[in-house]
Formats: sequence, C-alpha cells, structure tokens
Amino acid sequence: MSKLIVYQGEEGAFSHLACSTYYPDAEAVSCRSFAHAFELVRGGNADMAMIPVENSLAGRVSDIYHLLPEGGLHIVAEHYLPVHHNLLALPGVKREQIKAAYSHPMALSQVRHRLRNWGILARGDLDTAGAAKKVADSADTSIAAIASSLAAQIYGLEILDANIEDASHNTTRFLTLAKSAQIPKRGGEKVVTSFVFKVRNIPAALYKAMGGFATNGINMTKLESYMLEGSFTATQFYADVEAHPEDPGMIHALEELQFFTDYVYMLGTYIADGSRET
Repeated sequence: MSKLIVYQGEEGAFSHLACSTYYPDAEAVSCRSFAHAFELVRGGNADMAMIPVENSLAGRVSDIYHLLPEGGLHIVAEHYLPVHHNLLALPGVKREQIKAAYSHPMALSQVRHRLRNWGILARGDLDTAGAAKKVADSADTSIAAIASSLAAQIYGLEILDANIEDASHNTTRFLTLAKSAQIPKRGGEKVVTSFVFKVRNIPAALYKAMGGFATNGINMTKLESYMLEGSFTATQFYADVEAHPEDPGMIHALEELQFFTDYVYMLGTYIADGSRET
C-alpha cells in the first residue's frame, strides 16, 4: 500500500508537482489549508505533508513558521523545486486577448515584470491551480492563469507562454513533515537541524544566544524572527543550522542557547538537499 502525502491547494498546484516529483510512489491528496494538512498527518490520516516555506524571489510563505512549532509534526526532509510559471488560457486564445491573469499572490509577485510588459493585470486568487480551474470553468477569453504545466494538463488549458518567471533562479523550498522524527545517523550525509526559540526580554539576549554557535563553529544558514501573541516584545526565532544534534559543538551551542531563551523547540534534523550547494 502506497503512502499518502497531503499538500495545500487544488490538483495541479506547485505543491502537487513537488509531491509527484520527490515522492512519485506516494498518493498525493490536496487539502484546503496548511492547517488541514497538519491535522491530517497529526491524526494519522496521512503519512506525510509537503509544504512550501520560502521562495528565492518572493521570500517566506506567510504563517508557516507559526504553524511549524504549533503543528506537532517533525521535519523529515527538504527539497528545492525549480519553479517554472506558465501563462495558461482556454484553447485557441491568443496572448493579445488576455486582459487579466489570476494566480496566488506569491506566484504573481514572481512574474510581475513580465505581466506589466504585456499589459496584463494581475489578479490574486487562493492558489495557482485554483486559478487554472477558474479559467477552465469560464468561457471568458480575456482571462488567463499563472500556473504549472501540470495544471494545464489537468484542466485542459493551453500554455500561451512557458517559463515566464522574472528570474531563472526562481526556486521554492519545500519541507516534508511527519508525525514521528526521522533523524539521520551522525557522520553520514550533510544534515540540517531546524528549531525555534524565544529569547528572554533582556539586553543583548539574541547576541549572546547566537554566540554559542559562532564559538563552536556551527554554520547558521537561516534566522527569521516573528512576533508572538500580538506583542511587540515577545519575539520567536526560527533557525536552520548545518549540524547534527549529537555533534559535540552542537550540544555545547544548544546548552548555551538555553541560558538566554525561555524555550527551545526542536523541529527536526534531516538530510540537506543537494541544491544548497548551488
């Protein structure tokens, strides 16, 4: 029996494409929201969830870093998916007929220069594949969708222009989440450890908290902050480091981190995607 992996969005969304690309033997099932995907895995109704967390052009995906520590799941893998956006329309329609293009706001931000040059208005939608479905269900020849080639195939649309992203490096980082941690053995492939922490509200707390990683030679590849509970002083941080939790340097760094934080929550340790090197 194949494993079941869930993703947010309609069939044909880039998350669907990521699931099909990296887990071809799993059954990919769409969910109405990220929270719903977390709920299905947490409740044992799905084996894994695959969620986008950041894009090389548009930045981080909103609300994901709030869901990660609250969702009760573990990060077990990361994958970098090159994103190629396409202008999709009803069969027989020419690009010159298109007045407006629908897609998820993050996708629209990745093609804004191209749309502006074509004189096409950008219109926000819930997700890329949902926009493709909207165009397919409409008889309107003046609208198009910005979506994947998979969405074009699923909804019977034509690709008017392919690979219209504003930058060739357009890439989205996806995380795979599961109910149980799957920490690789130390000493094997290069790994990443992700965690969140809340610094104490004292002078230089963050500076001192980070000092343990610097003095122990731990490379921190990401540090993101966001406010908690509507407070301007309660700040939580998300971090990625290139280290295994059993490495001596990592053990010492985490011990030092504890002195300057209210809590530290480990999200997962997983094999680093090869795209990190490029």
